[in-house]
Amino acid sequence: MKVALAQLNYTIGDFEGNASKIIAEINRLKQEDVDLVVFSELSVCGYYPHDLLEKKEFIAKADDAVAEIAKHCHGIAALVGAPRINQHERGKTLFNAALFLADGEIKSSHNKTLLPTYDIFDEYRHFEPNREFSLVEYKGEKIAVTICEDLWDEQPTANEFGKDKLYSISPMEELAKLNPDFVVNLSASPFSYNQEGWRKNVLITKAKKYGLPILYCNQVGAQTELVFDGGSVYIDATGEIVKELKYFEEDCLVLDTTALGEKELQPKVDYIEKIHDALVLGIRDYFKKMGFKQATLGLSGGIDSAVTVVLAVRALGAENVRVLLMPSKYSSDHSVNDARELAENLGIRYDVVNIQSAVDQFETALAPLFEGCSPDVTEENIQARARGIYMMAISNKFGHILLNTTNKSECAVGYGTLYGDMNGGLAVLGDVYKLDVFKLSRFMNKDGEVIPENTIVKPPSAELRPDQKDTDSLPEYEDLDTMLFNYIELNKSPKEIAALGYDEAVVRRVIRMVNTNEYKRFQAAPILRVSSKAFGFGRKMPLVARY
Repeated sequence: MKVALAQLNYTIGDFEGNASKIIAEINRLKQEDVDLVVFSELSVCGYYPHDLLEKKEFIAKADDAVAEIAKHCHGIAALVGAPRINQHERGKTLFNAALFLADGEIKSSHNKTLLPTYDIFDEYRHFEPNREFSLVEYKGEKIAVTICEDLWDEQPTANEFGKDKLYSISPMEELAKLNPDFVVNLSASPFSYNQEGWRKNVLITKAKKYGLPILYCNQVGAQTELVFDGGSVYIDATGEIVKELKYFEEDCLVLDTTALGEKELQPKVDYIEKIHDALVLGIRDYFKKMGFKQATLGLSGGIDSAVTVVLAVRALGAENVRVLLMPSKYSSDHSVNDARELAENLGIRYDVVNIQSAVDQFETALAPLFEGCSPDVTEENIQARARGIYMMAISNKFGHILLNTTNKSECAVGYGTLYGDMNGGLAVLGDVYKLDVFKLSRFMNKDGEVIPENTIVKPPSAELRPDQKDTDSLPEYEDLDTMLFNYIELNKSPKEIAALGYDEAVVRRVIRMVNTNEYKRFQAAPILRVSSKAFGFGRKMPLVARY
């Protein structure tokens, strides 16, 4: 059978646009005599629509889009993902379905059995799990149709406190009893740099266990926080990856299941390059799907704003990025010059606005209220909030989206000012630890200096008081990032982290900072997710807890 995996970029709720994309691909593939084209999970409506699934009109539009797509399935069949009404008397209103379209109509519906309800997933909120199993029989082949998590009934765990068998049923066990010739999986599996290998291992393990080829079609593109990396694959019955589609790009693979030809794999790249590509895609799609073109941010001469602005330029183009340099009396000449040099290297518009007069006015007005009080973090925050006012003014006046530049290390311990440097419509680096921000800067400079070397090598500082350094308040980032990763991603206890060679009192202080700053993160901009445990939808903690 000649099968195509169509790895496309969809927009949530854009039924006309998504259907047009799908139909164009179907019509194109007809010219290549393709028998069956496979699209990704919930391709008709985009993944994940959240509570839009509770709107009757949303489901009606999905049904209409499917009907329109089906009209083009003559001489070719398709598997598309869409929500479908549950016709049974009991249960949730909807199924997460893979619909088999042929001869101009819906021939069958194959519903998702395993509904993930962990991390960023909340599918059981809206969908009823499947309990009936059947194959697609088409052109002499018997096809087992699965949807994403249906192949993940056994999976690795990120920490010791967890199970590798999350579900009491295995869809593949049931489908294997029906003797399929191969397995198709419609997926919407988001990117995470520290779990990417798990996905392939799960697919390889399943192919080996059942002795069946797996055709895996993943979504590509970003939907607010989530970045889908594509990387669709064909895995043969021995568990060997034979064909692999591009990462972070739309792509399509046509293969003959009886004559696969040469291996076609993507080049292996370092995880930092993958994070870079994920963030560029995340920024680009956020703007495009929101209907915005231009971004703004404050360029301080520090590493975080430098990396963010390079990512923004690579995502949107230099003509669509504008920055402000906002020195105060504590800003070093080096920082201002570094920021200016970076802006000129990138060819972007920059303006210099000294914030000191504004800060002085705030401090003068507050002086009677603060009489008898020593200067402290309050005065530091006034500077950050003054900068925030300038940035939001540019954003409002010119219709730009303000990009937040806070990294994950700072976000974790609350090293940021609410209504100041935490302002923004999108947090670009909020899931990237500080050491990886430095690695990103080196990657960006691999073909020549873009970010000034001084920005990379100087000690990190907020420059809100004389000779300030981040290490005045925080452990060295080499230590801090390791502690944070073990606490946030791996869920380790203070004692377990201390056992790695750290002072337990320091570990507990860091963890206390993480826990007590949950209220700040609750108010923060959406964060582009590139790890297995990002702040936001995927990490739900109480704002008030004695822990």
